[in-house]
Amino acid sequence: MVQQVRPSQLADWLAGHGGTATLLDVREPWERAVAQATAPGLRVVAMPMHRVPSRLAELDASQPVACLCHHGARSQQVALYLERHGFDTVANVAGGIDAWSRELDGAVPRY
Repeated sequence: MVQQVRPSQLADWLAGHGGTATLLDVREPWERAVAQATAPGLRVVAMPMHRVPSRLAELDASQPVACLCHHGARSQQVALYLERHGFDTVANVAGGIDAWSRELDGAVPRY
């Protein structure tokens, strides 16, 4: 089962997994141009949802991965896909970049 982590809980989730993780941003390039997510301990990888199957080898299945999209639906689907493909620790950033802006960093534009 994919863990649901609110942006405001992300620091605690990271701490529980060694302090570093991949933030897999599955939004489209135009969305990332509008709003970016960054946080200490997160290595951001931009990979649109439809590209994940063909680019799966670029991700390390043994490292924690938190998936992010606009509101959390696409990232949930990707997180389930990763789990089915052997990823040990996967979370969905519940509420997506929209919640990120509201809960974690108000400087991140909402769209």
